[in-house]
Amino acid sequence: MTPSEAAQLLGHCAAFDNRTVGKVDARAWAAALHDVPFDDDAVAAVAAFYGTPPKDPSQRLWIQPHNVRTGRSRIRSVRLENFQYEPIADETPAEFLARYQGQIQAVASGRVSSPSGRLALEGGPPKKFMEELEARGWEGNRTVPNSDEEATAAELIDTVRRVGPLGIQCPACGAAMGSPCKTPGGSEKRPLGKPRPKPHSARLRAAEGVPEATEAEREAQADRIRQMSAAHLARQKADAEDIPDAVIVDEEVVS
Repeated sequence: MTPSEAAQLLGHCAAFDNRTVGKVDARAWAAALHDVPFDDDAVAAVAAFYGTPPKDPSQRLWIQPHNVRTGRSRIRSVRLENFQYEPIADETPAEFLARYQGQIQAVASGRVSSPSGRLALEGGPPKKFMEELEARGWEGNRTVPNSDEEATAAELIDTVRRVGPLGIQCPACGAAMGSPCKTPGGSEKRPLGKPRPKPHSARLRAAEGVPEATEAEREAQADRIRQMSAAHLARQKADAEDIPDAVIVDEEVVS
């Protein structure tokens, strides 16, 4: 863009913001946009900038060279959204590069319409549409939780590893797969009880593949514990009986 062309572009800007345009302004804009041609897309970028309301209603719109560059690139990118390269038979790599660049420039500038004979592949919903959904709380196929407890449980479900203790249902408290173990009791806020910082031992054993003891094994283990406790108490009692009684010695008071 030459200084004279930049002056014409600044004239379009002044129609919107009433700026004063001088030779110094034209030279400065020409230097900033030295690789951007003065064409209809550059003028359209100015119109698009001032046709979009600012985020802050009290803010005054004031276009700068980088806004022209970005807006012009956006306009040209929209034309290339469904671009399809039209090859020729037996073309060499050099011919491919030349034809590809030529077709890109022709479609981006609007001189040639993008081919419409074949349907272009689509990669999904437009990016702006997805951003609008995410801004309103959409998270893929998940629903938005109604409470902090549901949000915490949903986060645990998303991050759970199938090989960990949270990958199975707890046999002690019945916590579902992906949910933390609960403490006994509950409240109005947490009817199932507060989440435990660590899973139950039974859940850890089940995750490691350690089989649970049968009723007979648990009873035998309890008998062994009772026998060991009784033996320990017996030893303590025997040790106490072996302690000799204290001998009280009356000493005469020497006058």
